[in-house]
Amino acid sequence: MIQLKTIEELRLMKESAQLVSKTLGMLAKEIKPGINTLYLDKLAYDFIKDHGAEPAFLGYGGFPNSLCISPNDQVVHGFPNNDIIQEGDVLSVDCGVILNGFVGDHAYTFEIGEVKPEVKKLLQVTKESLYKGIEQCVRGKRIGDISHAIQAHCEKAGYGVVKELVGHGLGRKMHEDPQVPNYGRQGSGKVIKDGLTIAIEPMVNLGTEKVKFHNDGWTVTTLDNLPSAHFEHDVAVINGKPVLLSTFRYVYEALGIVSDEEKPFQLDF
Repeated sequence: MIQLKTIEELRLMKESAQLVSKTLGMLAKEIKPGINTLYLDKLAYDFIKDHGAEPAFLGYGGFPNSLCISPNDQVVHGFPNNDIIQEGDVLSVDCGVILNGFVGDHAYTFEIGEVKPEVKKLLQVTKESLYKGIEQCVRGKRIGDISHAIQAHCEKAGYGVVKELVGHGLGRKMHEDPQVPNYGRQGSGKVIKDGLTIAIEPMVNLGTEKVKFHNDGWTVTTLDNLPSAHFEHDVAVINGKPVLLSTFRYVYEALGIVSDEEKPFQLDF
């Protein structure tokens, strides 16, 4: 059952989401060739705890870390480890916190130094598709409208949209109703209402849409070992329109990126 949130609850959820945003921004300053991802995981754990919150991923279903870090052909749910980040890698960093009793959960795929042009384009189109989906998160539309917008944008560019993994509702639990696939038919699925809160997260592959689930119970990689991209925002519906609870602003400040992509979805409340 979908749990619609009050404005008071949405304010608390925004605080949780913004702490994730700040954590990703802090990590953006540290991500570079020559470091390992366990180092990033420790930084995130300390930062989250120092801000009075708990890492939402740590211990969730037995997951052993505070971040899911997925390089190159890993789609999602990668374990931080001692492997060294290399020039030309891409790195999905997915972070969650629990603050004020609510979960924030979003992700950004980082370029490590100079990446191949075809991989850079994959990241660009995947992030564009995230905002195409957010545009559809309007009162009276349906979840399938979000899903279709993401799928159409990515498949038009020739990419494989992962179907075994989906976005989700968000609130006091990390995974609530409804599921938010990155593929689907317009006009299908649950009706979007005020107070809906969802994590929209396109997972898109350079090659085949098919993926492999590993025996560790978590790691997911592309079947053809080509790179994958993953971007995620927390979104609420307020006064009939999509409003971002999370932001990439802190990442962009760290990386020197100028963007107004979030402007249509910003609201003080």
